[in-house]
Amino acid sequence: MEFTIEELERYNTMKVLAIDTSNKPLSVALLEEGQLVATTTTNIAKNHSVTLMPLIEELFKRANWQPQTVDRVVVAQGPGSYTGLRIGVTTAKTFACTLNKELVGVSSLEILAGAFAHTEQLIVPLFDARRNNVFAGGYSNKNGKLEQVIADQHTSLDNLCDILQPYSKIIFVGKDCVLFKDQLLKKMGTSKISFAPQSFAYPQALVLGLLGEKKPIAEINSFVPHYLRLTQAETQWLKNHRETDHEPYVEKI
Repeated sequence: MEFTIEELERYNTMKVLAIDTSNKPLSVALLEEGQLVATTTTNIAKNHSVTLMPLIEELFKRANWQPQTVDRVVVAQGPGSYTGLRIGVTTAKTFACTLNKELVGVSSLEILAGAFAHTEQLIVPLFDARRNNVFAGGYSNKNGKLEQVIADQHTSLDNLCDILQPYSKIIFVGKDCVLFKDQLLKKMGTSKISFAPQSFAYPQALVLGLLGEKKPIAEINSFVPHYLRLTQAETQWLKNHRETDHEPYVEKI
């Protein structure tokens, strides 16, 4: 949904906390009036549930901010790691509910694409989803703004290549692209595709914060991650209960 000029101007006066724990990298940023105040990004295999809150507290201290002064929380909503998404979304919801702040969710793939939005190529951010499957979407630069042209989805690499066939110039973004580089080059050819530099491989909460100029969530309690696939428990349950009418039995958050 498009913002009005007045809403955009209001967003550009806000203090924003941006949180991305959707995958192994953990990134947090503080922005004020559309400018970076403080940020930290790590790519260490540690438990986000242990490290996230101390990291946020440290950034507040460095910026000399109090939590109550934040106007909006922007969080990576998925796809990505089940555990990572639950940690980030739960933290953002708790912060927003407790302090009565606005909450916005942004696609984890859009964050990767947003860092490379200066290109005229089709931007395809990509995460490994195992078993030669990926999370991917397609974004383009339209008048200086990022526009989604292929929906975020969980799909096989082969199917993704079929979806991308109509496009002549494609650039893949994300650290997991290296896992599929040889297959992509073989299937799609060197003249059609390229890969973003490693400096764009990791999600940055600064980009997330800048993408947070969206309508805030009206009902925070109902806000959930976009997993884009069933959990293993749900898959197994459905397999064992094919003949049974049922409501979803796994609460998302």
